[in-house]
Amino acid sequence: MAPLILVVDDDETQRKMLQKILIREGYNVEIAASGHEALEKFGDLKANIVITDIKMPDMDGLQLFYKLKDFNRDVSVILMTAYGTIDSAVQAMADGASYYLTKPLDINRLKVLIKKALGNKTLLIDDKNPQKEIGNKYDFSSLVGQSQKMQDVYNSLRKVADSDVTVLLLGETGTGKELAAHAIHQNSSRRDYPFIKVSCASFPEALLESALFGHERGSYTGADSRRIGVFESADKGTIFLDEIGEINHTVQVKLLRFLQEKQFERVGGNQVIKVDSRVIAATNLEIEKAVREGRFRKDLYYRLNVVSISMPPLRERKDDISLLVEHFLEKYKDKSYGKKKKISSEALSILMLHDWPGNVRELENCIERAIVMGEEDIIQVSDLPHTIYNESIESLDNEIMDEIPANGVSLDQIERNLMIKALEQSNWNQTEAAKMLGITRRKLQYRMDKYGISTKDRIKG
Repeated sequence: MAPLILVVDDDETQRKMLQKILIREGYNVEIAASGHEALEKFGDLKANIVITDIKMPDMDGLQLFYKLKDFNRDVSVILMTAYGTIDSAVQAMADGASYYLTKPLDINRLKVLIKKALGNKTLLIDDKNPQKEIGNKYDFSSLVGQSQKMQDVYNSLRKVADSDVTVLLLGETGTGKELAAHAIHQNSSRRDYPFIKVSCASFPEALLESALFGHERGSYTGADSRRIGVFESADKGTIFLDEIGEINHTVQVKLLRFLQEKQFERVGGNQVIKVDSRVIAATNLEIEKAVREGRFRKDLYYRLNVVSISMPPLRERKDDISLLVEHFLEKYKDKSYGKKKKISSEALSILMLHDWPGNVRELENCIERAIVMGEEDIIQVSDLPHTIYNESIESLDNEIMDEIPANGVSLDQIERNLMIKALEQSNWNQTEAAKMLGITRRKLQYRMDKYGISTKDRIKG
């Protein structure tokens, strides 16, 4: 099922235009002409994202944002703002809004922000017992995986959680850096205080400093009142600076001072403010390369990199794929009427061969799609995205592919060739090959016998 977006704007032309554009992008879109109507619809719709104008009569977009957060703190909200209300949007970002866009809207930028918001979405929190749900969600056990690489991650997270050191999380997009940051916070002595995430790349350069450190009235055009920044809002808590490699030189200098002295001044002010906020930073860039090229301060890098934890890409821990698949089958069972689906060994074998450039997030999206698109209780190869299926098949050696008839590919033929590929890659070690395929060694031996696979099938180099 396509994500649901609720567009809120008192301008009929604007909201209908956005609805039409986003429907063409493949989203389900509902519209509301006011904040009150949006609240009524949101309770029934459970929208994934709310896009709202700030300036509206009766209930403006900021009031709507705070009411939505009271109703469901995990909802993603994108604010549309005119230049005169930018400072209000910045404050809302500090309070948990996902992103904001200035008018006139850049539609391509809006599309990018929607995809980012969907990529960053997490499980909804139970309003009846939010603290319990947060504790369950961000326990280390929520980072699924039993591979040695993940065991190393767990060990590092345990060590740093309550030590209060600054942590730098490294890894590709989709590897779970934000979840690791949440886990550190939730297992620290700061767990009862705020955890605020800032996506540094989502702010225009001129406004990131204000978002982080706040500003005084009159500090720039449109700053009609004092605003508190993230660092003050997160006092005694944790600040997660995602995409830290994107910050400009001015912010780098100010962040360095904070890490050294735990103090700063608001933009346009001279009052020294001291707070006790822990910093966890993350980047998917080669940060050391940025330091060598002079794009990132060396002294700031050393301050951030007190402890670094690398989140491994999924292609380097394929042993965890079957566990992750089971986790996502359970997580999205409500999309199959509350009944947990299973996955066929053929489909799992295809997943094991894929390189997963989008990492765990890509796998999660794949399983969610397969649950929705599949018509049976067991996910089959045909339920997987064609790109994943085709790329996995193409990864087989040409000599193996030559054995597949030109007039079609049966599931038995796919499975036989996948098994040979796994045996080749494991040097015909049946235990390792079975692990790669996500089946038991006994089942592998049974199917080798079924398909007549033996050492004579070794591919000669």
